[in-house]
Amino acid sequence: MATVMKKTCIIGDIHGCFTALVNLLAKVEQRADHLVFLGDYIDRGPDSKKVIELILQLKKNRPGVITLLGNHEYMLLNYLAGVENAVFLRAGGIETLTSYGLPRDIRPADARREMPQEHLSFLQSLPLLWEDQYGIYVHAGLQPGVHLSQQRSDWCLWVRDEFIRSSYWFGKPVIFGHTVFKKPLVQKNKIGIDTGAVYGRTLTALLLPEKDFFSVPGEQEHPCPMPF
Repeated sequence: MATVMKKTCIIGDIHGCFTALVNLLAKVEQRADHLVFLGDYIDRGPDSKKVIELILQLKKNRPGVITLLGNHEYMLLNYLAGVENAVFLRAGGIETLTSYGLPRDIRPADARREMPQEHLSFLQSLPLLWEDQYGIYVHAGLQPGVHLSQQRSDWCLWVRDEFIRSSYWFGKPVIFGHTVFKKPLVQKNKIGIDTGAVYGRTLTALLLPEKDFFSVPGEQEHPCPMPF
């Protein structure tokens, strides 16, 4: 009997673009055995809460949904712990608070009490990376020459040029988001699929092993990307 090859679909940075996510899932959800989300579900876009609710529902309804930590979830967790509040708010956190019906000047401790516990537990449980036979999946990138078990969170969540310019081969391609490209970056050792949904561009998914790309329009044109 022939072995049926399992497929993996990876979805780039959503940033609160709920309608774009719904439209993209309609194109790809039934094509893959695994759905891998690369992080940055929140901030800047209008519907961060609804994005997380949809992803939680997906995780309940079907196996094989992998959700990774992005730097914006990391900033939200820091904010809720009373750390680096201004950074979170400046990076699109005001839109996230608004999506939860919270005022921008709310105290972080009060915001933590008001957020659904299921959402907090979700945010706190997100891993930095995941891999299967097709690739290694991470939000921002990996440190060349370092074993996956030793990768640091600052590289996984924040790195840009040092990783993107590297030709290091991890044994399989690294699929990442975080850095916005007009169209997916495709190199032998890496594929970048953040195509700027929240900046008036597109939300993109990659289907492996075929290397097929699917994109839908984003929802709004947020100000130009900031360095986080």
